[in-house]
Amino acid sequence: MHFRPLHDRVLVRRINAEEKTAGGIIIPDSAKEKPQQGEVIAIGPGGRNEHGQLVPLDVKPGDRVLFAKWSGTEVKIDGEELLIMKESDLLVVVEKTETLKKAA
Repeated sequence: MHFRPLHDRVLVRRINAEEKTAGGIIIPDSAKEKPQQGEVIAIGPGGRNEHGQLVPLDVKPGDRVLFAKWSGTEVKIDGEELLIMKESDLLVVVEKTETLKKAA
């Protein structure tokens, strides 16, 4: 199926956290927290400003983002757990290090 969120909402897939710590300790499922990082799957057309003009979103499909721990609404689509949230719930777009090195 193909989904298109409405207004200023985005569809996000959580990126699973590492199962080991940096020191090599394996973390059991019961001790793991839900990841706060995800990949944008789909975006809506944007929100409207006070003049009624469409304001496009800053994120695009494929972007890696960080969001607050309890953000969004969890949905299950085609057997996959996804999050629907407003763009304002997103905290950061994670840029690739190669892009940052080239900019410097």
